[in-house]
This record gives sequence, C-alpha cells and structure tokens, in this order.
Amino acid sequence: MCTYTTERAAIDGSAKGPNGSWFHVTDATVYFDHPVHAMAGHTLNIDLTDPSRGPSARVAVELTAASARDLVAAIQAALAAVPAELTR
Repeated sequence: MCTYTTERAAIDGSAKGPNGSWFHVTDATVYFDHPVHAMAGHTLNIDLTDPSRGPSARVAVELTAASARDLVAAIQAALAAVPAELTR
C-alpha cells in the first residue's frame, strides 16, 4: 500500500552528483514509496536537489525503513557529540 506521504525541507549544503561534480543543494524531499533501484518492496526515498539547476542537480537515496532509522540515529549522535557552537 502506498501512502504518498511526502515531506519537504529547505536545506543548505552540498552534494556530489553526476560525474563526481559537487553542487549546492537547497531542497530535500523525503517519501516512503516503491523504490526505483533498491531490492525492497518499499523504501524511504530521499532526494537532495537544486531545482534552479534543473533535473540533473539531484542526488537520490533509497533506504529500507531499518536503514533509514539507523541513519537518523547516526545523524543525531554525530550532532550531539560536537559542541553546540559548532552547529550554529
């Protein structure tokens, strides 16, 4: 069953895309749906993009639900381990 639940966030960062080129990313789209490539029935899909640069300025990730939860925990742990002034 597909929920079509999609979350969007404005972000500020960089991503390594096609041909090993780095580009600025401004938008994150997160949704749970059928994957395009991953070998799973459903995955948490994350697209990091810069819409001003067209469709090629995109990095996509498809994670199993367990892997997505592990990634969230790892991100939280990494941010909690550094002094707060470094994360501002």
